[in-house]
Order: sequence, then structure tokens, then C-alpha cells
Amino acid sequence: MLLFPVLLATSFWYTQSVPVQTPEMQARMKGTSARMSCQLEGNHIVHWYRQLPGEPPKRILYGSAGTPVFEDSNDRNRFQVRSDPARSMHSIDINSLTPRDSGTYYCAYWKYHRISSVFGSGTKLIVSGKFSPPANSEILQKKHEDQIVYVCLIEKFYPEVIRVTWIKDGEEVTDNVVKGDTWQSTEEDEYSIASWLTVPAESEDKKYYCKYEHEEENILLETQVSETVLPLIAYRSKSL
Repeated sequence: MLLFPVLLATSFWYTQSVPVQTPEMQARMKGTSARMSCQLEGNHIVHWYRQLPGEPPKRILYGSAGTPVFEDSNDRNRFQVRSDPARSMHSIDINSLTPRDSGTYYCAYWKYHRISSVFGSGTKLIVSGKFSPPANSEILQKKHEDQIVYVCLIEKFYPEVIRVTWIKDGEEVTDNVVKGDTWQSTEEDEYSIASWLTVPAESEDKKYYCKYEHEEENILLETQVSETVLPLIAYRSKSL
């Protein structure tokens, strides 16, 4: 007699909606604005939270009958929420950013009559009064037996939020790609990052591009045919 309730609960568990947030990270200058999006299937009240390092998430607002309800009335003038039911898309805009707005923002909804919550993956926001584009960016390569390893090296930028992808024929390449974490010099405030792409040796004549997006910059670097030795990259990758 308990089989049907168990199956029903199991079915509900596996079909629950999980919020999908974009972008994963973003950096903004002080005084500008930022937008974070959340795609959520179903008819749910969306809650927005902010989490500071070392602290639990704290709710900023939630939507009720299309009207946002704020935990702090002072946020009403700077935070705006938007919903597009046709696309199951929700977003939050933050205006007049200050460094205190930095943190990880989550969209979520409550289920089981508020017994539990389902959170998205979060969007990390960094607000700074400083912006430095990469001082150096290049692609190095090394042929090894029947493979070619390309390394996209991007150095000395701030803040650390950056997106690095590999492109071929206008499409993003995801196979055989390894992206390192950003690292920071102990003597400087800037960050660096490297991304590796491995391709068959017979693809040597094909054009691959390393694309990086940092603040307002969108730069494409083209692979070269000449071979470059990579001991410096191997050393730096160990410090990631």
C-alpha cells in the first residue's frame, strides 16, 4: 500500500526544477550597474539572496504577486527585479554599485511549504574602483609526438573575473580543453590565467583562437604555426 506514495515522492524529487543562473561571474566598476539572470521552470516565487565570504546567504528580496518585497527598505531604490514568464526567466538589476555589493548572489524558491529551498549555482559579483586590462596575452605551443598543445597565457589583469574560451570555425571548442584557475603574484595586485588546448598533429594547419572576455574587452588570439617551448607555463601551472 505504500508503493504509490513512495513512487510519487520519488518522481517529484527527480522532476523538481533547479534554477539556472547566468553569468557565473562578473566584475563591475563602482558606480555602474549589474544584471544577474535566473531561469526557473514552473510557477514559483523567486527569492534572491546574497552571500558574503564566511557568512550564510541572506535574503535580499522575494517576489509576491509581481511586487518585490525587500528585507531592507533601503535596497528598494537600487534593486530592480524583472520576470519574463514566456521564457521562464527572472533577473535582478543592481544600480549605483559599491564595493559592499560584492558577493555571490543566488536565486531560489521554497518547496514543501517552506521546509526546504532549492538554490541556483550562484553568480559571483566583484565591484571595484580599479580596472586593469591584461598587460600581456599570447598563445604558446609545443608539438609532442602526435599532438600539439596550445597554451593561452593572459597576464596581469584586474579584477580576477575573466572568461577564456577556445574557438574553431566560429564555434566554441570544449573537448581536450583544460582551464587553470587565476593566480596572483605575492608582490602585485594583478592576476594571470592559462588555458590549454590539445589537438592532433594533423590539425596543425587549422586555425584555433583563444578568446578572452574581461570587463569590456573581447579579444581573439590566433594560434601560430611556429613551435614554442613551454617550461615557463609548466612552472606557473603548478602554482594554480
